[in-house]
Amino acid sequence: MNQPSRANPAQARALLTVAFGPSAVALVIIAAIVLVQLVIANSDMTGTFGAVASMWLGTHLVPISIGGRVIEVLPLLPTAAMVWGVARTVASALAPTTSWYVIRWVIASALAGPLLMTAISLAIIHDASTVLTQLQSPNALRAFGCVLGVHAVGAVIGVVTRVGRRIALVLQLPSWPMDAARGAVAGVLALFGLSGAVTAGSLVVHWATMDQLYSVTNDFVGQLSLTLLAILYAPNVILGSCALAVGSSAHVGTATFSAFAVFGGQLPTVPILAAVPTPPLGRPGSR
Repeated sequence: MNQPSRANPAQARALLTVAFGPSAVALVIIAAIVLVQLVIANSDMTGTFGAVASMWLGTHLVPISIGGRVIEVLPLLPTAAMVWGVARTVASALAPTTSWYVIRWVIASALAGPLLMTAISLAIIHDASTVLTQLQSPNALRAFGCVLGVHAVGAVIGVVTRVGRRIALVLQLPSWPMDAARGAVAGVLALFGLSGAVTAGSLVVHWATMDQLYSVTNDFVGQLSLTLLAILYAPNVILGSCALAVGSSAHVGTATFSAFAVFGGQLPTVPILAAVPTPPLGRPGSR
């Protein structure tokens, strides 16, 4: 029986890129953001590595614990960017005629690299928490599970993009599942796009409320930070609009929104949340 040939240097580099490329790019961007914020705040660099590691885990929807408070609802835009990056990297490492042996190695690399970086990040956070008592280590099992889930989704998308038809032929699947999947994806994207248009229109209607939310800071850097935060959380708000469009409900802070009722509560002071309906008896600035 013929044994698979050893990977050549080009294949080894491709596997390393698949394993660490998307995560390394994310780390560079996160490190730049953290350093800029520390310089602007005129703060020392104590705990910089812990902050970078926490934010990297946060891009995989791992809850972040700071000062005894847990940030459960994290922005979806970095997570979506990570999934897209993994899918693109995996797809670029494959060809329609790539052997199943190489495909298995590419998938294994796409999952093993991030898991190794998760272990390193947890160790860094644990070490930083001895200096910064406000920073707590996240649950290790949940951290590994979230990172594995995000990168598995990206890897599956990348593989299906390249060799989806081959997989269907091997499994002897009819053609309609692939056609149905494409139709479903198109429908979801259309719903997301229309919900985004509704969200943008609601922001225009509630422009005065958004201006009040920006008034919590008067300097340019603070308003720029609020704008970036609003952009990061925009997919979360649009998904809430999608939920309302299909008859479900959305929860923001302690407030609940549905197509038929709005129950007031405290909302975070994020400009993008000016798009949500005003609860009864709610104050515009603290909705």
